[in-house]
Amino acid sequence: METFAIENVALATILLPFFGALLIAFMPPRQAKILCSLFALLATLGMGWLACAYFNSGKTDVTFTLYRYGQTEIFGFILDRISLLIGFAVVSLGLLVSIYSCGYLTLGNREHPHEGTNRYYAFLLVFIGAMAGLTLSSTILGQLLFFEITGGCSWALIGYYQTPKSLRSAMKALLVTHVASIGLYLAAAYLFVNTGTFALSALSQLDETGKIVVFSGILFAAWGKSAQFPLHVWLPDAMEAPTPVSSYLHAASMVKVGVYIFARAILSAGEVPHVIGVVGIVMATITLVYGFLMYLPQKDMKRLLAYSTITQLSYIFFALSLSIFGSRMAFDAGIAYIFNHAFAKSLFFLVAGALSYSCGTRMLPKLKGIMRKMPLLGVGFCVAALAITGVPPFNGFFSKFPLFAAGFALSREQVWLLPLLIITLIESVGSFAWFLYWFGRTVPGEPSEEVATATPVPRSMQAVLLVLIGMSLFSSVIAALWLK
Repeated sequence: METFAIENVALATILLPFFGALLIAFMPPRQAKILCSLFALLATLGMGWLACAYFNSGKTDVTFTLYRYGQTEIFGFILDRISLLIGFAVVSLGLLVSIYSCGYLTLGNREHPHEGTNRYYAFLLVFIGAMAGLTLSSTILGQLLFFEITGGCSWALIGYYQTPKSLRSAMKALLVTHVASIGLYLAAAYLFVNTGTFALSALSQLDETGKIVVFSGILFAAWGKSAQFPLHVWLPDAMEAPTPVSSYLHAASMVKVGVYIFARAILSAGEVPHVIGVVGIVMATITLVYGFLMYLPQKDMKRLLAYSTITQLSYIFFALSLSIFGSRMAFDAGIAYIFNHAFAKSLFFLVAGALSYSCGTRMLPKLKGIMRKMPLLGVGFCVAALAITGVPPFNGFFSKFPLFAAGFALSREQVWLLPLLIITLIESVGSFAWFLYWFGRTVPGEPSEEVATATPVPRSMQAVLLVLIGMSLFSSVIAALWLK
């Protein structure tokens, strides 16, 4: 496939959602949802075309410069097994969320009776374009640009309902993630000063001290964006956003920005100082334990899922940090975890959204007998819980198993890893037990009053749930075949 065609399709995949958002700003509200889904579909087709072109070329990595000033690479694209796998996940999930939103943001929603505005669909499209740009960027400056755009969109969408609480939560998310971005600014500046370029491939040219400096900045930015302790405080409050936003931004895409830029840096740098791996693993373990303890008392389904997301992201940091000690299996486990978790956790959030739409509440103690009244939501709840906690044959198992296999293999040489791996294993079993407890409380049995009076779930929402149930079973197969 000609590089010229690939470059144009990659550029179109990023720019089309931005163009669609601009178009929506001038369209009647009724057409906004249609245009949003249309441009999200075009972006998904573009990312799919790039993936097919890459596969047909024998999985040959392609990097090209979009803009260069002198000898300094400013912006560029990289098409490889990681950028295209994660890029396709975040863009296709954007399409599913836009379709789901068409049914969710209506006057039939019992918790939030509200017709979706042009503003909602425009910012959703901008976010899809920014995520496509970030995953395909070959320079740290490009990552930084789209990193900031996702932060601005998150602020706009968290505060979408314009209530005092949602506006405070939006500002909190913006401030925390913007402070975290300082790390990426410093990393970009240091890389440029020492190599004369912003290309991520230049990381391999740095000495050990330089790599520690750059990786420290990237890790700080990643902790903020992926809600890791102590920069996690914004994510639970971000649940004030409409549930499709919580599903897409705060489970599938925006929170994956941090782990993605960390993974991209590891892949580009060659030999990474082990101290970065040690810090990454220790902080991931602390976050994992904290997130688990915090979601135990939660009764609001979305807040429980928010703390669960914090914990799941720490597993990804754990896997990627393990790979610094030379484990290819750990790295692939981390990438597969990003891909698989995006679909499973999106399913869980969208089940919560469907329950709030139909029953008027997402408070778990008020929900009982879901399976009898709404079998699709009962099945979705069950599948999502099993996938998140890593029960075979669902996708989460095929992310956790290689992570633990790689970790215990490395612990023969790195003995200090053993107690941390045992802690993560205990958390995995504990989270399964806790989700099983809530499954028993909410899904079987006689319907509660809220469930008994539930209204039907719109077909657009049902279709998206069915797709995500399927992906929670089969996404691990896609990831395994793609990454091998």
